[in-house]
Amino acid sequence: QVQLVESGGGLVQAGGSLRLSCVASGINFRVAHMAWYRQVPGKKREMVATITSDENINYVDSVKGRFTVSRDNSKNTVYLQMNMLKPDDTAVYYCYNWNNNIWGQGTQVTVSS
Repeated sequence: QVQLVESGGGLVQAGGSLRLSCVASGINFRVAHMAWYRQVPGKKREMVATITSDENINYVDSVKGRFTVSRDNSKNTVYLQMNMLKPDDTAVYYCYNWNNNIWGQGTQVTVSS
């Protein structure tokens, strides 16, 4: 079964940190191009970070210097380390695999001021 499962969301105070994980199954993860998106109710889903199979990385400007995306091919997992969190980072965060056009179920991140 092809699926992505996120974890690691939660409630944190501004300035705090969280690490999101996304475990992939049913795909060839070593060649998978992965991304993290986020969405706030009523707004368009926004790309946060991307990491290709050869670890080319991009970030949306608003998270540069605060978020770090990485992957562990031995665990079929992509991570999003989020530091210096701000209330504007509050959203549901989704993992996405380009090769197969599949999304995870999302994990809620809430940053209190």
